[in-house]
Amino acid sequence: MTQTTLLQYEAPWPVHALDWCKSTAPGHQSRPRSAFRLGIASFSEDYRNRIAIVGLQDERVLVEDDYTDYPDFVTLVEANHGYPATNLQWQPASASGFQWTGKAPAAELLATTGDALRVWEYFGDAPPASSAYVGRQPTGGGHRLTLKTALSGQSKIQNQSTGPPLTSFSWNEKAPSLVVTSSIDTTCTVWNIDTSTAITQLIAHDREVYDVAWLPGSTDIFVSVGADGSLRAFDLRSLEHSTILYETPAPKSGPPAASASSRLPTSPLLRIAFNPADSNYMSTFHMDGQDVQILDMRSPGQPVIELRGHRAQVNAMGWSTTDRPTLATAGDDCQVLLWDLATYTQTATSPRTANSRLNSPRPDVKKRVVSDPIMAYSASSEVTNLAWSPQIQGMTMNTGHSTAPGEWLAIASGKFIKALKV
Repeated sequence: MTQTTLLQYEAPWPVHALDWCKSTAPGHQSRPRSAFRLGIASFSEDYRNRIAIVGLQDERVLVEDDYTDYPDFVTLVEANHGYPATNLQWQPASASGFQWTGKAPAAELLATTGDALRVWEYFGDAPPASSAYVGRQPTGGGHRLTLKTALSGQSKIQNQSTGPPLTSFSWNEKAPSLVVTSSIDTTCTVWNIDTSTAITQLIAHDREVYDVAWLPGSTDIFVSVGADGSLRAFDLRSLEHSTILYETPAPKSGPPAASASSRLPTSPLLRIAFNPADSNYMSTFHMDGQDVQILDMRSPGQPVIELRGHRAQVNAMGWSTTDRPTLATAGDDCQVLLWDLATYTQTATSPRTANSRLNSPRPDVKKRVVSDPIMAYSASSEVTNLAWSPQIQGMTMNTGHSTAPGEWLAIASGKFIKALKV
C-alpha cells in the first residue's frame, strides 16, 4: 500500500495564522482522522477577514467517487473575524481535562488575537451513528464555530470598542485558563479566559511587544520579545523587575548617540518559542533576519547556537513535540528547513525545573554555528507560517493510501496549506 506523505488544501484567501489541533475531537478518540484538523485565518488588509477549521475529506463520501477531484482537506466551518488574526491557537491538550465553569463539555476552544483576544467555541460533527449512510454529507454537517468572549485592554469588550492591537499570545499548557497577550502599546496582559478577567497588565518593553511565550510547565514565568530588540523574562510572583535574557547587538555603524543615555537602534526580535523537550532552550529571530538564534536561559546574553540556512528573511519557526529537539524554520526563500539540535543541546546540565526562579546560571558557552539542516522542503512561494501536529497514529485514507504514524508539519504559502509527513 502506497504511503501518503503530503496532504494539501487551497483556501479561498491568503492564509496567515494557522495551528494544528492538539488532540482528537471529543467522542472521536478511536478515529485518528479527527486529529487532522487545522485552524486557519486569512490575511487581507480590510475588515473582512475570516477564520476557518479544515479537516480531512469525510470517509462517508461514496467509495465509488473519483477522489482525484477532491482536495485532501475541506472546510468544516468558518466565521467572520474582522481585522486579520495575528495569531490563532487551538486549546492545549490539557484543556479537555480542565474544570471549566463556562464551557460546554462537547466544545473545543480556539483563540485569536487581532484588535482583541477572542475565544471561540467549536462544536464538531457528531460521530456517525452507523456506516449505512449513502451519498455525500451536506456541507457543514453539525460543525459550529461561535464567538465566546472578546477581551481587550483589561476587560471584556463593551460597545465594540477595542484597545491597541494585539500582536500575539501564548496559551498556558499547565493551566489552560491562563492566556498572556502582547501588544503594540508595550504591554503584556495575563488573562483568565474562564472568568474573562485580566489578572495583571504590565509594561514589558520600551517599544512594541511582538511575541510572548509561557515557560513550559510554569504558570508564573513567561518571556517576551519586541521592537526594542530585547528578550525579557517575567515572573508573576515578583513583577517589580524583569530579567533581560538577550539584547540584539547594536549596529556597528549607527548614528552617533545624541546623549549618553540614549540607546542606539537595535534590530527588533519578532518571535520567541521554547523547546518543549528542554525548556532551558528558546529560539528567536530578528526582523528581516535570515538566521535563527538559539538561547539558553542559564547563559543569557548571547546565543549558544545560530542556525544559518535561509537565503531570505525568516517568517516562522516551531519546535516538534518529540523528545528529540527538532526545530522547523520557514522563510521568504520558499524554504522549510528542519534542524536536529540533539547533538548541540545534550551536553547541558540537568534542566531547570519549572518552579525554580530565573537564577540557575551555567558557565559561558561559545556560540555554535549550524548550517546543515536535516531536511529541506521547497514551496512554490514564500512560506509565511507553520504548525506541528501532535503524534498521530497511522491510518488508511479514502484514496486507499496509508499514512505512517508520527508528526506532520503544516505550512502556509499564499492560499495553500501543505501538510508534510516528517
